[in-house]
Amino acid sequence: MPKLHQTLATIPNRYAFINQVDKFAQCHDNFTLMLIDVVRFSDVTTSLGITVGDRFLLQIANRIISFFDDKICFGRVSGDIFGIMFPGKAEQGLMLRRYERMTEHFKTPMHHEQHAFIADFNVGAVAGRQHGFQISNFISRAEAALKQAKENKYENFYMLDGTSYAPSGRRLALKADLRRAMARDELELYFQPKVNLSTLQIVGAECLLRWNHPLDGVVFPGPLIEAAESYHMMNELAYWTLNQAFHSLASMSLSGLTPRLSINISPTQLYDSQLIPHIKMLCERYGFAPAKFELELTEDVALSNSLMVKEQLARLRALGIAIAVDDFGKGYSNLAYIRDLDITALKIDKNFVMGLSDNQVNRAIVQAAKIIGDAKQCEVVAEGIETMEHLHILRELGITTGQGFLFSRAIPLNEFVTLAQQDIIVGSSPLRKRLG
Repeated sequence: MPKLHQTLATIPNRYAFINQVDKFAQCHDNFTLMLIDVVRFSDVTTSLGITVGDRFLLQIANRIISFFDDKICFGRVSGDIFGIMFPGKAEQGLMLRRYERMTEHFKTPMHHEQHAFIADFNVGAVAGRQHGFQISNFISRAEAALKQAKENKYENFYMLDGTSYAPSGRRLALKADLRRAMARDELELYFQPKVNLSTLQIVGAECLLRWNHPLDGVVFPGPLIEAAESYHMMNELAYWTLNQAFHSLASMSLSGLTPRLSINISPTQLYDSQLIPHIKMLCERYGFAPAKFELELTEDVALSNSLMVKEQLARLRALGIAIAVDDFGKGYSNLAYIRDLDITALKIDKNFVMGLSDNQVNRAIVQAAKIIGDAKQCEVVAEGIETMEHLHILRELGITTGQGFLFSRAIPLNEFVTLAQQDIIVGSSPLRKRLG
């Protein structure tokens, strides 16, 4: 039987598990990955607290491990999602029987003190083979299968074979269209201004991907990224975004503008050895210092315990690239990792900002982020600023930078240049005039 764990910390996290999956695939001709999502587990942590929740998760992990033989590879993909790699060919019928046996096994409640919990699962699975194996594609397909399992009305299980894709009429059309969009230059970067909250001057912009679809109009990132994941084009799409950001800054500089541009980076890119050489090449081609760009990482990626991620972030910082942790506070922020990471900004999740006037806890979380940012000597940026009340409270709390619909939605390059140019030509912020 595989080794059981005494704490969650000893279970391979997402990045360690992906590394194990890659090695596993090199040792077996055929294999299957199963992703197991604990249904409504957030209700447990909300009701009973994170400590009790972690104890239940540890029980679940060990029960799953003990249910299978020692040939599996096991890891924790995210907070309440586990992964298992099985060797050999596995038809859908076999994986469905494994799923059904596992769910039947978990009908026996787990107990902790006076609390009981019966675990139920959404399960997505994908078959693979060693020939032509690509780790990022394989993981993306497994996550697509899990997403489909969650969307199924009656059966919380879905499996993709070596060639099939998760169904859904319009999304299939979007996936087919994406290849054309990449070839026909239908993709575009929009820019949401980052504003100094004291002067209301534009100090930077976040690059956001949009798709000018010939039938559907402007398509927002959700369906676009889903299509990219399903077609295994996330890395290609991420590099397109990076290249376009440099090209856009070159266009802005012709108009006398040199804002720092923030680019959302995918986890796939952090595992790509070509990322830093590519950025160096772009800096040399366009003549920009790396400090003109900031990479935004989601909290779970930035706080992962992956040695490779930490090394890549350290090399990016040494190059001069700014690093921001996006949606700070949205997940379970590990303050020990925040303490040790060399970052330049914390971006407060918009849900805390938008709830500032309704909930004192939101205010306290923003204050805590400010204290942490000050201690680390990094910038704290507020997202989701929509009202004058939000602006006034953030000023009171000492937050100096923000973005949100109060100032501007994400806008095309030419509109952003016009808005930012007014700041220079008039000598006083157009936002200040509009907001008084």
